[in-house]
Amino acid sequence: MPPGHQHRVVVLALDGVYPFELGIPSRILGAADGHYEVLTCTLDGAPVRTNADFTIGVEHGPEVLETADTVVIAPVAPERVTDHLPEGVAEALARIRPDARIVSICTAAFVLAAAGLLDGRRATTHWHVAERFRRMYPQVDLDPDVLFVDDGRVLTSAGAASGVDVCLHLVRKDHGSELANRVARRCVVPPFRDGGQAQYIEQPVPEAGAAGTAATRAWALERLGEPLTLADLAAHARMSLRTFARRFHDEVGLSPGRWLIQQRVVHARHLLEASDLSVDQIAGRVGFATGASLRQHLRAAIGVSPQTYRRTFQEAR
Repeated sequence: MPPGHQHRVVVLALDGVYPFELGIPSRILGAADGHYEVLTCTLDGAPVRTNADFTIGVEHGPEVLETADTVVIAPVAPERVTDHLPEGVAEALARIRPDARIVSICTAAFVLAAAGLLDGRRATTHWHVAERFRRMYPQVDLDPDVLFVDDGRVLTSAGAASGVDVCLHLVRKDHGSELANRVARRCVVPPFRDGGQAQYIEQPVPEAGAAGTAATRAWALERLGEPLTLADLAAHARMSLRTFARRFHDEVGLSPGRWLIQQRVVHARHLLEASDLSVDQIAGRVGFATGASLRQHLRAAIGVSPQTYRRTFQEAR
């Protein structure tokens, strides 16, 4: 951008907007030493209802979108998401200049997709609504495991705090890491979060039942530190190897081996969060032969090292 140019960011607030995410661009970009001017608008310039118990008044209507260098669309509650654009949204989006950058936070990706702005593009949204998004917009290359996607003119981010990540990315992209790090320190947030959404997704163990492989799964969970084999599991279930493997996959959707690795990773994550055991000690407790094996499986599962994962969650604790 030209030297001395103050980049104008316009945040579009729709009916039912999440107030926290609505305020992220102003808070993060507003801390960038005056490089950004952040304005907020609604579809008609009138106050907009939030998903909380209050209404937000703004000073601008959709006409300000015509002046934006970057447009950020704030998210609404998932139950408000439809397969078509709400009244007035298409007209508002049509005001955006062809060279302007467009950013969505969380469920606002549905708005961009409904407008055709994500067709053929890689994008993300909150993991909780990813399957719904895929059904509605199969033409979009959805990646629900990342915190944000920069696809050039269009950027999409995941849920809630991922709006912070994408806004810091904008600062880093526009003005370099030094300013982005300074903004992060001022706002007391990490300048860059390792990994993606996968580290925040809960993966509950299937409930035990009277039939099938549930009893064996429960038995195995109590013995994750042991070198369990498919033969061990099948013997406990009193099935042949072939029958057990087939029935296990039918019930769980994974092979017994992959399921064991998944459960060992889940248990390792718990110990990383809640204990001060070393990586090697945790590896032994959850059934991985070495700390290196734990590191490999954890990174494959959630994209970060044990040390990074522990630091993230123990600092929060």
